[in-house]
Amino acid sequence: MAVTVRKHKGRKRPNPLGENRYVDYLNIPLLQHFINEEGKILPRRITGVTAVQQRRIAKAIKYARLLALLPFVGYDLK
Repeated sequence: MAVTVRKHKGRKRPNPLGENRYVDYLNIPLLQHFINEEGKILPRRITGVTAVQQRRIAKAIKYARLLALLPFVGYDLK
């Protein structure tokens, strides 16, 4: 018997940032989507953003933490 190889038709995931591709440290509701309950930054394999967007998100979250707009430790963010 011949072995058949199935090609995986991948579905392109929608960009979690949507039309708003600009990441701002003052946009707290947007940044909260990328933080878990413990206050940690979620990895890009979970969020689905590109590497450049992940670096911008991480930088914005860290700056928002320094300005006390986001907590360093988690609590109920939602």
